[in-house]
Amino acid sequence: MIMTAISRWLAVLAALMMMLFVTPVAADPSAEALRKGTVTNLPLPRYVSLKAAEGNVRRGPSLSHRIDWVYKHRAMPLEITAEHGHWRRVRDRDGAGGWVHYALLSGARTVLVERDMLALRARPNPDSPEVARLAMGVIARLGECLPTMCRLTAGGHRGWAPKSALWGVKPEEIRE
Repeated sequence: MIMTAISRWLAVLAALMMMLFVTPVAADPSAEALRKGTVTNLPLPRYVSLKAAEGNVRRGPSLSHRIDWVYKHRAMPLEITAEHGHWRRVRDRDGAGGWVHYALLSGARTVLVERDMLALRARPNPDSPEVARLAMGVIARLGECLPTMCRLTAGGHRGWAPKSALWGVKPEEIRE
């Protein structure tokens, strides 16, 4: 009898924990665009970057949760997928993620180059002169974005690159 009551209580507790930490998934793409964070009222998902040189990634949104790993690259682009108090659930380019304290994140946008020897062009035109080449894995500062090209700054070079070769910017995103 006591074991049944404890089992029921644990099931209710587990259901309540799921409601706290799980963000509902949008049923259709138009609803996805309208989804906002419950804490910041900013769009979800959205891209940010790692402000600190190191950032602990935890299993849950508190200091009492276990650290699963540590991000060790300042300016790494991350995607925020949920919010809970001062915590943001993030994922990286590989889909790995967890909870990070908001103080470790920056609104400054960066992207990860996904194509080796990506040509930076002088103008947002694929036939424009090449000003530099970026290796795969380079983190670049994101500037203006047009429908197919974005302006990047990396290693003292500035130029335009195709969105399709970048992680950290949505395909439909336009930035001024």
